[in-house]
Amino acid sequence: MAQGRIAIVGTGGTISSIGRDVFDLHDYDATGKMLDAAEILDRLPRGANDPECYPVPFLSVSSTRIGFPEWRSLVVLCGNIVEQDPGVAGIVILHGTATLEETAFFLHLTLKVDVPVVVVGAQRPWNGLSSDAGLNLRNAIRVAASDEARGLGVLVLLNDEVHSARDVTKGSTTRLHSFHSPVHGPIGQADSDRVVFYRTPTRRRAPDTEFDIAGIEALPRVDILYAYAGSDDVLAKAALAAGAEGIVSAGFAPGSPNPMEAAVLREAAAAGTIIVQSTRAGSGRVLPTTELVAAGFISADDLTPQKARILLALALIRTTDAAEIDRMFRTY
Repeated sequence: MAQGRIAIVGTGGTISSIGRDVFDLHDYDATGKMLDAAEILDRLPRGANDPECYPVPFLSVSSTRIGFPEWRSLVVLCGNIVEQDPGVAGIVILHGTATLEETAFFLHLTLKVDVPVVVVGAQRPWNGLSSDAGLNLRNAIRVAASDEARGLGVLVLLNDEVHSARDVTKGSTTRLHSFHSPVHGPIGQADSDRVVFYRTPTRRRAPDTEFDIAGIEALPRVDILYAYAGSDDVLAKAALAAGAEGIVSAGFAPGSPNPMEAAVLREAAAAGTIIVQSTRAGSGRVLPTTELVAAGFISADDLTPQKARILLALALIRTTDAAEIDRMFRTY
């Protein structure tokens, strides 16, 4: 385990929430009560060999309210922590699970710090019966303090499993095992005796990325279109009319929009709008079929639509060249 301190950044979410009583496992947001990072650390049981931790004030909100302004602030905050505290060994970010995977992936693509950063959430509020909040946080601290966590990009910890931010997604509304990496699986485990890793991600990741958000006030507009039986082209036209610079098609498996929508998107691609083809299936690569290539669409590889949207928005900050953006989707 690395020597040094772990900075704990609070953003709110279930892991910070206080329900009405121990049985309030679903309507705890109604109380409006959230602990800040300092209060959580005060309540967290600690082991004799656990690293020193200190709180970093940030936010106390539901993660449904988190987007680019908060992501940008987190990137700056993490940079400041490392710059101002030479003894910091890692950073843990407490986060609501609704958008946890998106925040983690954005940081995975944009952070410029070389210490481990672990994003952690919980499926049950802090004071709920059988809450996973305390154990998830302690395990996240242990992961952030691990020498083996360095160089792996941003990590996500829930339910004793360590996941790469690129691969992980939330797959259940309330179950403790909700977070999983459907195809590639977790990269490690936080067991009771020690943290163990079994594989290293190969895709490019923080801090060695080409994305720099310094000075960026807003991300380019990128919308997601979800395919369903009987859908038409109304939403595609609306997205383009709203000024979308890019569109992610969450298409039917293995990766295609409905015919009416496809016609509109083909015209948009020919006019210079970047169209990325993902799938609503939840896992699996979108293969570069003859139809996809002819339409001028870019494959999202195996990124979920919500993660493809983040990568496309960051790519559009750098270029509008479709071939170059295609390279990025094959790189990250």
